[in-house]
Amino acid sequence: MKVREIRDDLRRGDTAGLEQRRASIALSLVGMASMGATTLLQAGLVRHLPDPPLPGFDSDKVNLSDDAFPFGVPDGPIALAGFAMNIPLAALGPSNRARTLPWVPLLALAKSSIDAAISGWLFYKMPTKEKAWCIYCIVAFFANLGLLALAVSEARQGLGTLRNS
Repeated sequence: MKVREIRDDLRRGDTAGLEQRRASIALSLVGMASMGATTLLQAGLVRHLPDPPLPGFDSDKVNLSDDAFPFGVPDGPIALAGFAMNIPLAALGPSNRARTLPWVPLLALAKSSIDAAISGWLFYKMPTKEKAWCIYCIVAFFANLGLLALAVSEARQGLGTLRNS
C-alpha cells in the first residue's frame, strides 16, 4: 500500500482490528500520563505526588523505594518509554496487517506480555513489600493488562497467517 492509502485506512477505517489498535494508543497515553507523574517525582521535579484520600495510599513511598530504581535507574521513565513505544507499534501498517505484516501483531503481543508481567510483579510488591499503594502504578498496571488483552486477537490472526504460508 502507498502512504496515502495507509494514512486514509488508519484514519477512516472502521474494522475491529483498527478500533483495537486505537484503543491501544489511548491506553498507552493513559499509561504515559501516569508514569509521567512518577517520573516527575523520581527525577526531583516535584517533591510529592497527591494520593486519593484513602488509607494505604502512599505513592511517594512506593515510587521512591529501592525497588523503584532497578539497576540504579528510576522505573518511571522506563515504563513511560515502554508505553510510548506501543504507539508507533499500534499505528504501524494497514488495517489488514495481520495478513500483510503478521510479525507486527506478534511483536505487540510479546511486548505487552512482558510489560504486563513486570507491571504485575510491581503491583504484587506494593502491598506485600512496600505496604502501600500507588494510584499511578495501579493505573499503569491496568493499562498494561488492557494492552495485553487488546493484542491477543490480532496476534492470533497473525499467527494464523504465518501458519498458512
